[in-house]
Amino acid sequence: MNHNPVIRLEKVSKKYTLYYSHSERLMDALNPFRRGKQNEFIAIRDFDLSVDKGDIIGIMGRNGSGKSTLLKLVAGIATPTQGYVSVTGKVVALLELGTGLHPHLTGRENIFFYTTLLGYEKKEIRTLMDEIIDFADIGEYIDQPLKKYSSGMKSRLAFSVSVLVDPDILIVDEVLAVGDESFKNKSKKKMMELFRSGKTILFVSHSMLDITEVCNKAILLERGAKVMEGSPKDVASHYLKSTKE
Repeated sequence: MNHNPVIRLEKVSKKYTLYYSHSERLMDALNPFRRGKQNEFIAIRDFDLSVDKGDIIGIMGRNGSGKSTLLKLVAGIATPTQGYVSVTGKVVALLELGTGLHPHLTGRENIFFYTTLLGYEKKEIRTLMDEIIDFADIGEYIDQPLKKYSSGMKSRLAFSVSVLVDPDILIVDEVLAVGDESFKNKSKKKMMELFRSGKTILFVSHSMLDITEVCNKAILLERGAKVMEGSPKDVASHYLKSTKE
């Protein structure tokens, strides 16, 4: 059986230092060799993962199990403390909408900046620009600085940019539906199109129904470690039993 892994994690761990006070944090910043009153929190521990092109992987687990940290590691937002992360292809992460957009740039300028970072040529950007502006549907605000946007408009713009840049790998923390009812329906429809498009997707959700319907594989996290990997139905069943114990 031929595999075409586009995401690989090998023995990956991610640790964060927890401080008791701001002064402790400041003392460590000024002197990295001191030993202050801090604790290490291991968000991801000794984690292995191989994702083939076209896989839709559902990620389950209780709050605090490490799901969001895992997504950030794959997206390149966070770096591992130990281990190896390899990702091949254009990655777009739907995590916290609006992250990465500059408040002093206009909506149009933000679109240009984001698509340029993803490697698009000017000719391609012009086509994408029209599609994104049409989908976001925020009217004349597209040429206003982002700092003048309402939170809803920021979310609409961020969502529109993220789903229309045609990523190879999509990272989703819950199925996001933003804006008014009309835009929510449009965004849900677009997300379902992406799930059926053959793209590689990592999908965190608390909805077992969503994961069993759209994913071909699933993993279960507990305290930063992978405790099960398999079919979505098997993993969901195991997870539901574990929550009742």
